Amino acid sequence: MPFGSDNQTGCSPQVLQALIEANVGHSHGYGQDDWTARAVAALRDVFETDLEAYFVATGTAANGLALASLVQPWQQVLCHAQSHIATDESTAPEGFTGGARVQAIACDEPKLTAHALRTHLARAGRDHPHNPQPGAVSIAQATESGLVYSPDEVAALAECARANAMALHMDGARFANAVAAQGCSPAQLSWRAGVDILTLGASKNGCWAAEAILVFRKERVAGLEHRRKRSGHLLAKGRLLGAQMLGWLRDGHWLELARHANRQATQLARRLDEVPGVSLVWPVQANELFLLMPRALALRLQAGGAEFYEWYASALPAGLNLRADQMFVRLVCSFATTDEQIEAFIGQAVQRPA
Repeated sequence: MPFGSDNQTGCSPQVLQALIEANVGHSHGYGQDDWTARAVAALRDVFETDLEAYFVATGTAANGLALASLVQPWQQVLCHAQSHIATDESTAPEGFTGGARVQAIACDEPKLTAHALRTHLARAGRDHPHNPQPGAVSIAQATESGLVYSPDEVAALAECARANAMALHMDGARFANAVAAQGCSPAQLSWRAGVDILTLGASKNGCWAAEAILVFRKERVAGLEHRRKRSGHLLAKGRLLGAQMLGWLRDGHWLELARHANRQATQLARRLDEVPGVSLVWPVQANELFLLMPRALALRLQAGGAEFYEWYASALPAGLNLRADQMFVRLVCSFATTDEQIEAFIGQAVQRPA
């Protein structure tokens, strides 16, 4: 019963087939190959704009390189208090940027709002050169709480960022799930809403290891190509990244995979209504579920083979207190989650202990 993370699956058969095809013969290295060129062209078609794309193998590298191209070492990257770049990437963003500070904004909302951003900026110090200066805003899509930003919400944050001379970065580790959930176009949820640079995640949604840094406003970005090389993230056999991305995008496959993961999460949430003592912390909008459940039940499920993570109590909404006999957990569905796995999980959850 694998509900630990959507990065624990293998790759989809279509992506695997693309890798097999790319494995044949010789090609130029370092991304100067036909597979990479076609993948970049496919991304331009999907996003309906003349973007620049840089492929790397990990989301941490993608976020770090994207942010390093946006800010100076004496600046800040503003983000939600539970942001992945603030809580789960060690100090990689600071390392890539040469010391720019990731500044988490305390926020009672599960998403960063334009109001919270404006409030923070109004209170922040602007004493040059003593105070660190805000250089970029970073949001995750879907969010750290499993929710999605609408195009209007993104646009409001982008407007606030621009008014304060900041760029807007989107950590799109689950961007496909957010697009699939809202039925909008990738363009509407990114550059048309004001996103300057997007790290498009594929590793959680059908690829082995492939992420794309998509640059929409080239004048905002400095030296990304050189930063990728200098940091050791320019693969000699770059076709292996290009092939994954091309197989992933072909015929809308990436959104089919995301829609399946979202549907399975919705189904799992619906079935959890049958389990006494279990409640959703936030509504399911993409492919993640955040639950409060009896601690004894959580431990019994894990002992019985269910895999899921206990989550950070600090992420709970204000006013929702975690009792000693409860556990706050995260379950994630993927493109490979089956009905049988959901039924097995519910079956164990409702089973009375001996």
